[in-house]
Amino acid sequence: MSRSIFRRVVHLAWPVLVGQMAVVGSGVIDTVMAGRLSALDLAAVGVGAAIYITVFMTAMGVLMALTPTVAQHYGAGRYAEIGEDVRQCAWLAVLLAVGGTLLLRHPEPFIALAQLTPAMEEKVRAYLAAISWGIAPGLAFRIFYGFMSGIGRPRAIMAFNLIGLAAKVPLNALYMYEMGMGATGCGASTATISWLSAILAWSWCARQADCADYGVLSRLTFPKPRAMLELARLGLPIGLTLLVDVTAFTFMALFIARLGPTMSAAHQVAANLTILVFMIPLSIGHASLVLVGHALGAGDPATARHTGLMGIALGLAVSSLVSCGLWLGAGPIAALYTPDAEVRAIAAGLIAIIAVYHLVDALQTVVVNVLRGYKRTVVPMAIYVVSLWGVGLGGGYLLGLTHLLGPARGAAGFWIAATASLLLAGLLVLAYLLRVSHAAIADKNP
Repeated sequence: MSRSIFRRVVHLAWPVLVGQMAVVGSGVIDTVMAGRLSALDLAAVGVGAAIYITVFMTAMGVLMALTPTVAQHYGAGRYAEIGEDVRQCAWLAVLLAVGGTLLLRHPEPFIALAQLTPAMEEKVRAYLAAISWGIAPGLAFRIFYGFMSGIGRPRAIMAFNLIGLAAKVPLNALYMYEMGMGATGCGASTATISWLSAILAWSWCARQADCADYGVLSRLTFPKPRAMLELARLGLPIGLTLLVDVTAFTFMALFIARLGPTMSAAHQVAANLTILVFMIPLSIGHASLVLVGHALGAGDPATARHTGLMGIALGLAVSSLVSCGLWLGAGPIAALYTPDAEVRAIAAGLIAIIAVYHLVDALQTVVVNVLRGYKRTVVPMAIYVVSLWGVGLGGGYLLGLTHLLGPARGAAGFWIAATASLLLAGLLVLAYLLRVSHAAIADKNP
């Protein structure tokens, strides 16, 4: 049984990993191509992308309620309910798209927080105005993502993500260079790819015979407040959890920026590497979520618990190997990012810390996703708020910028505190998962 679960997790995880790498690759392309224009364009893309990611990921998190909902319907054989929940999620996405678009069109709170120069502000506003056209189709694609993930078909998502990645360079070149849009062109190309991905994905879905079994596109239904509220009840804590995660990283970067460009550059190397390796436990966690949802929908909480624990074990095993590689190769890895000796030395020290950070990050990532398979999202959100904002940011400030706990450790202090915060979060959500999974079995067999 364990070997079968292992194979199913891997079968679902690898397409998610490839698809997420494609998404990250698009951001790397923006950075490289904007850097060829000017430092101002590169900085504008960095600030604009941070604002966009904050808004989009929060909205996207709310829609992530669709995946466990569809997964449980699928496991129970309630195919007609899958189509109805997808349609209600679409109505919820309309509300989120309107709010997200307005925030990007009127970004005054973000601009004030960043304290930008007039030249930078002009470019950031133009970037956000361009990329705001991609909010609605981006959320439409996330509904497709949630639907296909829930029924266990992540390869389709991977394919459309790869198509988007392939289109990124030529579209960037067209908008940024040929049309002279500069940094704004990065936002325009992202919006264009969002439309392309959404149209292609749903057009493909309409032509698939097996997708017709779920009746997603068979008819139009009006908004049903009760169904939408149920999705929002499950999804809002996920959206807020992602917001806490994103803002913790953002404020960490802002605090470290006070230490000067060298320390900030070393932190950027560490942050970029963290995002890349994070995709591994994220993909395993997502696969575990789907399989746990299928088992619960089928009325088999014992298999759901075993699947969740197997996913956690697999995530920790793979991440242990990655952590060893980071620890042993810290110096050479840092050298790949920068030729600057001082930045390289600081970054190598941070990468050694990240080796531990990644392991505890893998634990909490897989566990939180398994809990989403159980439709448990409120308690993990509360744990994240206390851990990431309290221990992570608060502890990072004390360790990195003050002498209250010994000599100020700079960027290393922030990463040490972030590691401690994720360890705390991981242990707490693991304890909660064990309690939830045990209760599910007890309810099934009183």
